[in-house]
Amino acid sequence: MEALLAAAALGLLVAALGALLIVRSARLHAWWSADHDFSGPQKFHGRAVPRIGGLALWAGFVAACAVWLPQRPEHLPLLGGLLLFSLPVLGGGLWEDLTKRISPRRRMALLAVGALAAAWGLEATIIRTDIPGLDWVAAWPAGAVLLALFVVLGVSNAINIIDGFNGLASMCSVIMLAGLGAVALQVGDGAIAGAALLLLAATLGLFLLNYPLGLIFLGDGGAYFLGFMLSELGILLLVRNPQVSPLFPLLLCAYPVVETLFSMYRRRVLRGRPMAAPDGVHLHSLIYRRLVRWAVGSRDARELLRRNSLTAPYLWVACALAVLPAVLFWRSSAALGICLLLYAGAYVSLYWRIVRFRAPRWLVRRPVLV
Repeated sequence: MEALLAAAALGLLVAALGALLIVRSARLHAWWSADHDFSGPQKFHGRAVPRIGGLALWAGFVAACAVWLPQRPEHLPLLGGLLLFSLPVLGGGLWEDLTKRISPRRRMALLAVGALAAAWGLEATIIRTDIPGLDWVAAWPAGAVLLALFVVLGVSNAINIIDGFNGLASMCSVIMLAGLGAVALQVGDGAIAGAALLLLAATLGLFLLNYPLGLIFLGDGGAYFLGFMLSELGILLLVRNPQVSPLFPLLLCAYPVVETLFSMYRRRVLRGRPMAAPDGVHLHSLIYRRLVRWAVGSRDARELLRRNSLTAPYLWVACALAVLPAVLFWRSSAALGICLLLYAGAYVSLYWRIVRFRAPRWLVRRPVLV
């Protein structure tokens, strides 16, 4: 345990120093690494910020693994495989971060390459679901691979979707990784628990530079990498530990997953737009505009930053409200299924209350007059 904690501390330090180095050298590379577009529907920052934080996150995780694996060489196949198979995912995201020209279809294709490689090299497939109608699909080898592919693409894209405010995606990932690691410890799976802790530590290292000042962004590279690792660790936890309910990872990631599915429904069914089209009416966007009423209408960078940073904690709580019952009921598919339905219902109810200007008064943060 001491070796694992030392490796985690190193991963946090390397990620933080890597992020700091990117921030301090921004003048040299801002023309290609920074986000200069403030006009998009999901742009809520007031200055150009480097969006290649995924590099620092990846470096921190690699450094932590390099220290830990000599102590536990039996974990090398799992962690080494995950690091290798995540390279197309990280590369595709960073490619978009640097060029801003990679289509969503190409990014999804690179995610699929990583997921299929993990299914082949690590047997990271979904062989049971405890969901009526899907278990017969999982019973077939091709079906098990397709289900794993669907989960990896969905979770990775979901983490990218919620990456809209300082500290939002990174802290939600920390909360979900903590829940995953806690259950892995309960079932005695040291490899999964260790990987979750090391990735958690590296994510915290980046978080220090991302929240609250927004000095660096996670970017598509970091978001896809986190989503890929989180989904693969969840799948592998099920493969290696049959006593864990297959609904555990689903409830664990309920906030980003429900956000994504509801966004797809809202865009396609309610608005008649392509499901992949960006918009500014995600739950986090509505919280920013209608609950965090700090200097509404102001374009001052300091006020925008303050308002941005006040938004993420709302969603940290929303994420934790799914992770907590997932950790409590990780054995019971029935309890997890009920909690998932209740969570989805509460999400939709809250969304419609906010969009109709009927949010509970105690949720609204109003400007302080001085």
